[in-house]
Amino acid sequence: QVQLVESGGDSVQAGGSLRLSCVVSGHTHTAELCMAWFRQPRGKEREGVAAIDRAHRAFYPDSLEGRFTVSRDSGKNTLYLQMNKLIPDDTAKYSCAAATCTPRWWQSSLSPSTAEIWGQGTQVTVSS
Repeated sequence: QVQLVESGGDSVQAGGSLRLSCVVSGHTHTAELCMAWFRQPRGKEREGVAAIDRAHRAFYPDSLEGRFTVSRDSGKNTLYLQMNKLIPDDTAKYSCAAATCTPRWWQSSLSPSTAEIWGQGTQVTVSS
């Protein structure tokens, strides 16, 4: 079956940067998937932080103020999330997710309900 495995989470001081990776396995047409990153602080609801479609078009919530960048390398079956100028409120478990691309996927790409396959997540902790 399809599996998503995240890596790159760490403890970092405020203002620092991290790059998360998500490797997709068990799928022969990775480039056909629409992908997204979500985060869930302990005890809180999960929220979308980035999404990317088959044409490598990216979507972000305005609340991130341009600090995160999502990208994908279909040849390596890998999704990335570059995080800069990290703040303590970014502390959360970050998970990648995949979904079947549809013509209107972009309208709800940052909603957890659109995801069909989830990774186990990687912890990011930002200290002040």
